[in-house]
Amino acid sequence: MKNRRIRFFQICILMLNIFSVMALSLFIYQTTEIIRRHFDAREFLRGVTAIPSNPRNNVWICGVLLTALAISFILRETFFRAKNKAIMASLIMDFTVSIVIVYLLNFNYNGILIMVFANLMVYIKGRKAQLALLTMAIACFLLADYNLLSVGYNLYSVNSYISYYSASRQQYLLGAYNILVSLNIVVFVMYCVDVIMTQRGTIDEVNSLNEQMEKVNEQMQEYAVMSEKMAQTKERNRLAREIHDTLGHTLTGIAAGLDACVATVEVSPEVTKKQLEVLSAVTRDGIREVRRSVSELRPDALERFSLDYAITKMVTDMNAMSGAKVYFNCQIKNLKFDEDEENVIYRVIQEGITNAIRHGNAKRIWITMMKENMDILLTIKDDGIGSKEIKSGFGTKHMKERIGMLGGTVSFDGNNGFTVNARIPIRWGETYD
Repeated sequence: MKNRRIRFFQICILMLNIFSVMALSLFIYQTTEIIRRHFDAREFLRGVTAIPSNPRNNVWICGVLLTALAISFILRETFFRAKNKAIMASLIMDFTVSIVIVYLLNFNYNGILIMVFANLMVYIKGRKAQLALLTMAIACFLLADYNLLSVGYNLYSVNSYISYYSASRQQYLLGAYNILVSLNIVVFVMYCVDVIMTQRGTIDEVNSLNEQMEKVNEQMQEYAVMSEKMAQTKERNRLAREIHDTLGHTLTGIAAGLDACVATVEVSPEVTKKQLEVLSAVTRDGIREVRRSVSELRPDALERFSLDYAITKMVTDMNAMSGAKVYFNCQIKNLKFDEDEENVIYRVIQEGITNAIRHGNAKRIWITMMKENMDILLTIKDDGIGSKEIKSGFGTKHMKERIGMLGGTVSFDGNNGFTVNARIPIRWGETYD
């Protein structure tokens, strides 16, 4: 809205100066023709010190120059808005053309210079530049004054041409001439006031934005403190999940293996001895896993092996040290994903096996993985005692948290054993798509 108002004043000043210059040049030409037709040249020349060399040519030249000013304004406002060099070139051309027009009119009208300075005020930024512009405008306007220059130079005066007419007509002509000069100045003053008010409004808006930015910075600092605390809490929860998954899975396997040893120690000591050797190896692996989980929070098996091999090894170890039988059916050819995705899949399967043996007393566990669209469907089903009322324990809660971090979902079914159904979104990349 502000730009439209400023542009409106610019157009008004342009049209007013075009009318004033053409009216003045036509008036001098028409008066010269009247004097020539009435054979009053001798009498007229007695009262003047100078006359224009060719009033008719002045009309045509002023018309061409004013057309150039109008075209320059249109180009500057339409095509040159983002081109600083083109804008400055057009403004320099406007100033040059205006000086030529003032010269052609023998400095009887210098209001055209006001139009140039009005355009300059829009495009020149900074207080120093605007102050320099204002100083230059006043200097040029004063130097182009007829009364000042006519002291040292022979210049024709528009008042001499007005004096040729009768007294009654002179009043109208002088009034019209003074109105055009004064109206140009009045519109320019209104334009300057509007520009100043617009800049003041812009300054107020900038100050308001600065205040808002300070408030936002304070809020951002508060958010940073909150985020740091949330990150610490999240890291503690993550560490708790890792230790729970590692220790829970290892201790569940050891407990199941020890139960098997108790059952076979009297019947078959050799079988018991082999079972204890397996439990010893699994225990050492569990200790290393706990140490590594605390330091890096990524399963050691995934550090050394692929996800497919790590899951297969986990299933094989559990089959060897417990009385349960775990079946792993993977319908995806290449199990290679991003690190966070592999961690979630591995830990969910680990937690599912642990819960099935520890809480469900399951003897058989079926794990199925398949791809559907961009997701992995993971199902862990056992033949344990199940649960009619599923309570959110530490293990199931961490399953939900882990899968939720990837934007997935998980559900549980306690009928006919226990079933975990997880949908895990995968960022399928070129390396494993």
